[in-house]
Amino acid sequence: MMETMGRHVISELWGCDFEKLNDMQGIEETFVQAALKSGAEIREVAFHKFAPQGVSGVVIISESHLTIHSFPEHGYASIDVYTCGDLDPNIAADYIAEALGAQTRENIELPRGMGSVQVRPAQVKVL
Repeated sequence: MMETMGRHVISELWGCDFEKLNDMQGIEETFVQAALKSGAEIREVAFHKFAPQGVSGVVIISESHLTIHSFPEHGYASIDVYTCGDLDPNIAADYIAEALGAQTRENIELPRGMGSVQVRPAQVKVL
């Protein structure tokens, strides 16, 4: 693999459970665990619950960040996992998709810091 400044996984999660996507504490715990499982060092954690539904949040790690914005009414969550160094962002992204009960997941991985962005074809998984 070519050397990069970082690896950025954009993950589209569909068919997720409404309650899981609307549970701020559960999402926060999932993201903290995802960061730890990938070997990241957590710096700050901030999550917000919207009315009538939805959660946004970020786990700032020494190696960059993990973010979510959930749309429980659509069973959808947009996830970003960006890591620098030797960490594999797919470890965290996979953990999050499983924890939120995604039925379908589309992942795009972008190498960051290499000049022109080269987008790899999306990987679609029906879980």
